[in-house]
Amino acid sequence: MGENARILVVDDDESIRKILSTILEDEGYNVETARTGREAIEKTKTKFYNLAMIDIRLPDLEGTKLLTRMKDTTPKMIKIIVTGYPSLQNAIEAVNKGADSYILKPFNIEKVLKTIRANLKKQQEAKEYSEDKVTEFIETRARELVQK
Repeated sequence: MGENARILVVDDDESIRKILSTILEDEGYNVETARTGREAIEKTKTKFYNLAMIDIRLPDLEGTKLLTRMKDTTPKMIKIIVTGYPSLQNAIEAVNKGADSYILKPFNIEKVLKTIRANLKKQQEAKEYSEDKVTEFIETRARELVQK
């Protein structure tokens, strides 16, 4: 999945965007970045991303609010909240608004990569399950129509 997965890194800190981009690209992911929530929303309107890593504090929008808005543009995208300000309230709000995972700064790169891989694997399995169900439905419906 890594070779083709598209990841959007949303963080107002340029050094974090660069570090994450470099590490993820070295792992074979296609990476793009956004500095603001508004920029991230615009990008998701025109391109598909498998996964977004979203800083909880952005200059124009809270990361948890961005989670909700991104559901409209890319509903099946994995969303990971990244924060240097961990709190139980942040974690609960993030999960309630659709975060698939929650990662703390400073990063443990191995944990970040493990979290990304696990979420992309779940996404791929869900896609395959959906495709199997659609195929099963079409085959069943075709048999029904032939018998009429």
